[in-house]
Amino acid sequence: MNKPRLRSLQELKTLKRRLDEAARERRAQQAALAAREAAARRERELFATTVGPVTPLAPVARALLGRTPPEPVPLQRLRDEAAVLREALSDDFDVESLLDTDESLSWRRVGIGPDVVKKLRRGGWAIQAQLDLHGLRRDEARERLAGFLRDTARQGLRCVRIVHGKGNGSPGKQAVLKGKVHGWLVQKTEVLAFAQARAAEGGAGALVVLLGSPASASAG
Repeated sequence: MNKPRLRSLQELKTLKRRLDEAARERRAQQAALAAREAAARRERELFATTVGPVTPLAPVARALLGRTPPEPVPLQRLRDEAAVLREALSDDFDVESLLDTDESLSWRRVGIGPDVVKKLRRGGWAIQAQLDLHGLRRDEARERLAGFLRDTARQGLRCVRIVHGKGNGSPGKQAVLKGKVHGWLVQKTEVLAFAQARAAEGGAGALVVLLGSPASASAG
């Protein structure tokens, strides 16, 4: 390949100047790189001098820990609690003689005035919780009711509704569960009174129940 020919002395001077500038730039880059390497070397030497000799730690045996096992399920305690709930409410309790002979077959504990039942029938207390037993078998309904009353009493609730159904789906259309619920409620000390719910709240298929401590309950 033929080299380019220079046309004049001026072009030769220009070329030489560019070559000199490129050489100076390379030397400057090399000097900067050398300065950085020297600075890094001095920092390493300073660190080694300051820290002094380093002795590696002896290896330590480590135990391999597995996953934390889940909390055990207290199956026996749950079974015991279920047994207590079943035994606490008797199916043989005769409640008919304790019910008031009004159209709603209401009930009130001794020391609770009759105006309490009237207030229940009128919806004088706001219903704070509800339990629907409709369609459940007797044993399941009994356990559900006992647990519901225990929990609501712990929460300090005052008025609840229990739905037991009207017995339309039972043989002979007899509300068997209704009578059982009456007997179960009378046996619970946290129950102060109950009355049939208003038509808008379930009518003959539900009860409105007043809860509280019998010792501290008053007529209003």
